[in-house]
Amino acid sequence: MPTEPLSRKRIVAAAVGLIEREGADAVSMRRIAAELGVGVMSLYNHVSSKDALLDGVAEAVLSEIEFTDDPGAPWSERVRGQARAFRQIAHHYPRCTMLVVSRQLRSAAGLLPVERALATLREAGFDGPGAVRVLRVFIAYIVGSLLREVGVTPAFTPAQTRTISADGVDPALFPEVTSLAGLLGECDHEAEFEFGLDLLIRAVEEMAGRRGSGAEEGIR
Repeated sequence: MPTEPLSRKRIVAAAVGLIEREGADAVSMRRIAAELGVGVMSLYNHVSSKDALLDGVAEAVLSEIEFTDDPGAPWSERVRGQARAFRQIAHHYPRCTMLVVSRQLRSAAGLLPVERALATLREAGFDGPGAVRVLRVFIAYIVGSLLREVGVTPAFTPAQTRTISADGVDPALFPEVTSLAGLLGECDHEAEFEFGLDLLIRAVEEMAGRRGSGAEEGIR
């Protein structure tokens, strides 16, 4: 079976796979060339640099987000849908998503999710600064949730709570941690995400309802 010709798409796909296996630090033009079984210099016919390749990875991941936006739905439901769509792709590409949020993208694929979210918030009545601020809060929440799911952030689960030892938890010092250890050790990521998303939506709805009061600077 003939080998597929080298292309930007193949190079980016190889980088996506490498990042998901080993992280973004593993990416180099030499490593990608080895993954594809080609000479390093041949890559430069399709991507100008490692930086351009990483931009391509971020754009490829964002381009897979599937939006099912209903312009006639309440803005809160539209925001929920957009957040869930971003989380879904982030869950599929957890390591690449960390790259996505760290890069300044200017392509259509990179800017489309941002454009959709900002347009939804602007239609809800938020001014420019308010829409940007709310968008950043949602992105921070989604990325933070993802980090917890993939085990990058602490789960706050005590390693040992039933006995007192040098490596355990002293119930006298940490009575709440000890008594709630079972709950701290369990996490339904889907349910936790929806719970947090609901809290954010309610908070933003309250801000939107006070737009005319002057109480929320930058949100009106």
